[in-house]
Amino acid sequence: MPTPSNPSSGATGGIPEDTGAPDAPVTGAATSTSSHTDPAAPPGTETDTEAGTETGSAAGTAAGTGKGAGSGQGAGPRAGKVAAGAAALRRRPLTAALFLLPALVVLGALVVYPIGYSVYRSFMDADGSSFVGLDNFAEIFTDDGTLIAFRNNLVWVIVAPAVCTALGLIFAVLTERVRWGTAFKLLVFMPMAISMLASGIIFRLVYEQDPDRGIANAMWTTVHDTFADTAPWPEARPRTDAPLKAAEGGAYLTRETVDAASPVSLPLVGIPPKEASGAAPAKKAAKAEGGKVTGTVWLDFVKGGRSEHGVIDQQEKALAGIEVEAVKDGRTVAKATTAEDGTFTLPASADGATLRLPAGNFAQPYNGVDWLGPTLVTPAIIGSYVWMWAGFAMVLIAAGLAGVPRELLEQARVDGASEWKVFHKITVPLLAPVLGVVTVTLMINVLKIFDLVYIISPGATQREANVLALQLYLKSFGGKPDQGAGSAIAVILLLLVVPVMILNIRRLRRESRR
Repeated sequence: MPTPSNPSSGATGGIPEDTGAPDAPVTGAATSTSSHTDPAAPPGTETDTEAGTETGSAAGTAAGTGKGAGSGQGAGPRAGKVAAGAAALRRRPLTAALFLLPALVVLGALVVYPIGYSVYRSFMDADGSSFVGLDNFAEIFTDDGTLIAFRNNLVWVIVAPAVCTALGLIFAVLTERVRWGTAFKLLVFMPMAISMLASGIIFRLVYEQDPDRGIANAMWTTVHDTFADTAPWPEARPRTDAPLKAAEGGAYLTRETVDAASPVSLPLVGIPPKEASGAAPAKKAAKAEGGKVTGTVWLDFVKGGRSEHGVIDQQEKALAGIEVEAVKDGRTVAKATTAEDGTFTLPASADGATLRLPAGNFAQPYNGVDWLGPTLVTPAIIGSYVWMWAGFAMVLIAAGLAGVPRELLEQARVDGASEWKVFHKITVPLLAPVLGVVTVTLMINVLKIFDLVYIISPGATQREANVLALQLYLKSFGGKPDQGAGSAIAVILLLLVVPVMILNIRRLRRESRR
């Protein structure tokens, strides 16, 4: 049986006296109910359309005047607050303008005015005295340096955000599974506390060509030398009056053929005494039996110059590990390597041959990779940027990962999905909004990159590492300043950044509506 309404309830829409819940105060916002007519209700009941309409109107009036708590059960507290705030602004526009004025002044002085003046200046000549139209834009699109900057900026926008986001995603996912994940995140994020200037100086030293100074090449040469033989005495060479002469490819040949009757003396110089201080004393080779050829290779130098050229003195050092070849008619017939005392012995087939010291004995040591050369300077600088900003990406992605429902992941594992499928099919799609934020933020950041490129790239290869922000600086304040062309580059850089910013703002608005 339908329950008749209480006549004393008035415009409350017929609330039953006993609903099984404690009594609560009734407000205009809370009394908004759906309009509903019960076909079985008696004609005198209050649940008709008119009662519901009156109640909704009361709630709407309360929200509009800022006295109600909301606009009914269909609208939450947030909508009521927004409506109340809008009504307050409409009633007091002067107050709102006064609050906004300081921010508007700062924004106009630091953002709007520089943009407007740069646009104006881009249509003027170098000193700003005459109007040149689009000539500055035509110049920068035909200038080789600016075109290289465009190309490098494209590489930056594609590579740097992608690598930072990928590493941040990997670090965020993996650190969830280890107990020391927090410590690892701290270490990865720490470079963000270092300024671009300091990071540039650090990596300028890291990429030094000299392995004794540059960490990158010190590690690289260590690995290389582990698997490759190095020359024993790379700086050794004969004197001009020595019995050796230079040959093609860096080798040395004896001026005359050798015979088994007399030991061969092969003196060399050019080695700092400090490097040979640990070598054994040189020993004069004895005459061998059976027609064999013997000889000695040594450092023909004593500190202070108290030695006779071509003669082994007591203080002179042996050169061990040098390969000696016997050559007849352009063909190698025998080989030997000098011992610790510098002596060597060749078989009888070397009798009458010319001796050769191959170029491998004197090859310069491997000095690593030219990180800051024309080929690798841009990838090397991008590597330093990734070192700084991968932690930023990791922290944001880890925050998003904390909001991923664990029930979905566990259910997928229960259903037999592998860890890769859980990551690829569930985790990454759920993190798509966060990944979008990180990628777009880094894209805007790399479009304006300046500090690292200016500090890390040497003067000889700065042209190959050039980017738009650096080209803007060089054009405006370089050797031949042209602030008209520099302003044109600034306008183009602004036009490149604005679409990315608009994309980011639209995405944030879509997220706020959800």
